[in-house]
Amino acid sequence: MIAAFLGLRLYSVLGRRAEHEEEPVPGRIEPKSLPLPARTAVRPAAEVRPMLPGVTPAIERGLREIAAADRRFDLTAFVDGAKGAYRMILEAFWKGDKDELTQMCDADVVAGFGAAIDARVAAGETLENRLVRIEDVTVAAASLEGDTARIAVSFVSDIAAVTRNAEGQVIAGSLDDAVEVRDLWTFSRNVRSADPDWLLDETDEA
Repeated sequence: MIAAFLGLRLYSVLGRRAEHEEEPVPGRIEPKSLPLPARTAVRPAAEVRPMLPGVTPAIERGLREIAAADRRFDLTAFVDGAKGAYRMILEAFWKGDKDELTQMCDADVVAGFGAAIDARVAAGETLENRLVRIEDVTVAAASLEGDTARIAVSFVSDIAAVTRNAEGQVIAGSLDDAVEVRDLWTFSRNVRSADPDWLLDETDEA
């Protein structure tokens, strides 16, 4: 599934294409300070509803269960942190930085990313991709399974992508166009853990 996502959509630059005016890209956040979520404020579970108007009962129930198990859980901070993680993980994959991916993803996801990176290196190909903007971020699912909280986040983003071969020739994509990409990433965390960071444990197309 990861190979399909990374090898087909990002590598081949497929999907609906639209020209966009480039926006400034915020500076990178060091992995050790990844704010997923901030743990400085205590938000009661009752505050979940006004923060996400129109969510389904299942999502609301999941968020309330997570908030009840971890009173320091802050949904707004989580969503902001998920946006930062989305950018950082994509950039790490594009650069082929396995060490950085290991800090932000679980073992299965790292293995999938690593296999795609190895295949790219073996083919002598490089990526010159850029996340132009994140258009929309939506919580798509939330659940608490035992001590493990899992939140699926839907991202709609614009990505400019170029793939070059070993000779440096462009074989796919264009930095002059941006491809609309829709992703569904699931983050997980043990609510009993002292470690505040969430890890990416599943990727899919939204």
